[in-house]
Amino acid sequence: LCNGGITMLIEFDDTLVTGNSTIDEQHKELIKRIGNLITACEEGDGKVNAIKMLDYLDEYTDFHFTAEEELQKKAGYPDYENHHKKHEEFKETIKELTEYLEELEGPNKDFVDKVKTEVVDWLFRHIKAADRSVAEYINLHNNPDIV
Repeated sequence: LCNGGITMLIEFDDTLVTGNSTIDEQHKELIKRIGNLITACEEGDGKVNAIKMLDYLDEYTDFHFTAEEELQKKAGYPDYENHHKKHEEFKETIKELTEYLEELEGPNKDFVDKVKTEVVDWLFRHIKAADRSVAEYINLHNNPDIV
């Protein structure tokens, strides 16, 4: 086991709800794919499967960020540029993790720790702050009478 046998539970919970059903559904899928990556590491599936899971995560990340940014543009979200920049940084992190993993024998404890801090922790913080404010803005934009 690449992380000493400690199972890391990654799941979508109420603290991650933004209130926008499209964004929330996509976040559930994103978190499921991160969980699959970590499970592949923990079960010692080896490098090939871990790289496959990372690619799978990368693909969905692109899809989700594009969809979320389209919603922002449509609603005229004022902090779009900054939010987009954060997404680009995250995509770069995934690429760096792929390069890092390609140089290893297989996913080790350091790799799992990096996934935990640079993917899981980052994403959960991003959802709870940035994405929640996007969802609130879109909700107000779509329902101007609720102010």
